[in-house]
Amino acid sequence: MSSSALSPVARLRGSRPPWLSPTVFRTEVLAGLVVGLALIPEAISFSVIAGVDPKVGLFAACTMAMVIAFVGGRPAMISASTGAVALVVAPVAREHGLGYLIATVILAGVFQIVLGALGVARLMRFVPRSVMVGFVNALGILLFSAQIPNLLDVPWPVYPLVAAGLALMVFFPRLTKAVPAPLVSIVILTVITVAAGIAVPTVGDKGKLPSSLPVPGLPDVPFSLHTLTVIAPYALATALVGLMESLMTAKLVDEMTDTRSNKTRESIGQGIANIVTGLFGGMGGCAMIGQTMINVKNGARTRLSTFLAGFFLLILCIVLGPIVSTIPMAALVAVMVLVSVGTFDWHSIKPATLKRLPIGETTVMVITVAVVVATDNLSIGVVVGSLTAMVIFARRVAHLAHVTAVLDPDGTQVVYSVTGELFFASSNDLVTQFHYAADPDRVVIDLTAAHIWDASSVAALDAIEDKYKQRGKSVEIVGLNEPSARIHRTLSGELTGGN
Repeated sequence: MSSSALSPVARLRGSRPPWLSPTVFRTEVLAGLVVGLALIPEAISFSVIAGVDPKVGLFAACTMAMVIAFVGGRPAMISASTGAVALVVAPVAREHGLGYLIATVILAGVFQIVLGALGVARLMRFVPRSVMVGFVNALGILLFSAQIPNLLDVPWPVYPLVAAGLALMVFFPRLTKAVPAPLVSIVILTVITVAAGIAVPTVGDKGKLPSSLPVPGLPDVPFSLHTLTVIAPYALATALVGLMESLMTAKLVDEMTDTRSNKTRESIGQGIANIVTGLFGGMGGCAMIGQTMINVKNGARTRLSTFLAGFFLLILCIVLGPIVSTIPMAALVAVMVLVSVGTFDWHSIKPATLKRLPIGETTVMVITVAVVVATDNLSIGVVVGSLTAMVIFARRVAHLAHVTAVLDPDGTQVVYSVTGELFFASSNDLVTQFHYAADPDRVVIDLTAAHIWDASSVAALDAIEDKYKQRGKSVEIVGLNEPSARIHRTLSGELTGGN
C-alpha cells in the first residue's frame, strides 16, 4: 500500500517520535532519572576543580543536557559540566573571577559553532581503531580511579554499602529489567542508611545544592579588546577539548548502538549549548562519557533521556534538594564502578588478542591509555595516540616503495620500475636506488605501479633527473596516473631556487 493510501491517523502513527511508545518512554524516563542523580556529585566536584560555587557546575549540567537534547547530533548522549573543561577554565576563574569564566564559556561556544561549520568533525575519520580502544580503556580506568577518593578515610559501613550496591545491580536484572538496576540500588541504599541512621558521606557533603532557578544575563566583564585577549586562548582551548571529547563519545555510542550520528550538528550543538549555559551562569561543558554510558547501558536511545537528565537534575536540586542530599555516596560509587568495569574493553587485553594484533596497534593503544591516565585528559591522549599511529603508519608505508631495474639486451637503455606510495617518508630513499654512473645513456623511470602524493616525491624525481643530466644521460618518466601527473606537472622544476 502506498503512503498516500494510508489514513491520516496511520500516517501520524508512523511518523511519531519513537519515545512516544510506552515501553520506550518508560525506559527513557528512568534512564534520565538515574543519570540526573549521577550528575549531582560530579557536577559539584567539577565546580570545586574550577574554583567556583557548586551551583555554577550544577546549572551548567542542567542547561547543557536540556539544550543539547534539541540541537545535538547524537541522541541519548549526555552533555554536562566536565572535568576536562573545568581544568581548562580554572585559571580564568582563579586569576580573573567568575565573570571572565562565563565570558570564556560563551566565546568557546562561538568557536565551536565556527569549527563545526568549517567541518572539524570530519577529522574524526583520522582517529584509528587502536586509539579508540585506548580511549575506551583509559576511560574505564579514569572512571574507576575517580571513585577511589570516596573509598579512602571513610567510615567502614561504606564498604559493605558499595558491595551491596554492586550486588543489587548485578542480580536485580535477573528478576526484571523494567526498572534500571542502578536506580533500584540508589533508592534501597538511601532508605537503608536513612532508616538505620548509618553515618556515611552523602551527596549533601559534597556541597550545598541551589534553591532557586538560574537567571539569564550577560557576564559582568568589560566588553573590550583587553577582555578578548585574556579569554580568547582559554576559550579556544575549551572549544577544542570539548569538541574532542564530544566527538569521541559520539563515535563510541555510534558503535555501541549500531547507529550513525551527525557529527557536524553535534559540534555546532555543543557550541549553542555552551553559549546558553554561559548566559545562565554555568561553567560550560561537553559530552560526559561516564553518564552517557549509564544512559545507553540502561537502554536509552532517544533525545528524551538527555533532556530529562537535565530536567530531573534541576528538579532534584531545587525541589528535592533535602532528599537528594541524603543519598549516600556509596550508592553512586557503586554505579560508577560497575560502569567503569563495563566500559573497559577486556577483550582487547586478552593474551590471544594481543598475540594476533600487530605490535604497532598494541603500542598505540598502550600509549593512548598511558597518556590519558598520566594527564587525566582524554583529549591529550587521543591526540598523542593518533600522532603515534600516524608515525607508525608512515614508517611502515615508507618501506613499501620498491625499485627494480631491467637492462635492455643491447645495453642502450635501462628501465626502472617503481612500485608503491611515494610521499615524504618513502621518497627520501628513492634517490639512492639508482645507479647513475653505471647506467646507459637512456634511462626510463616507470611509475605505472606507483602514486605521487606530495612535493617531496616530485623533488626526489627532479634530483634523480639532475644527477643523470650531470652525466649527460637522458631520463624519461612514464606511467604516471592522472593525479600523479598533475602534481608532477605543477611542481617539477619549481621546488629549488636553482631551477
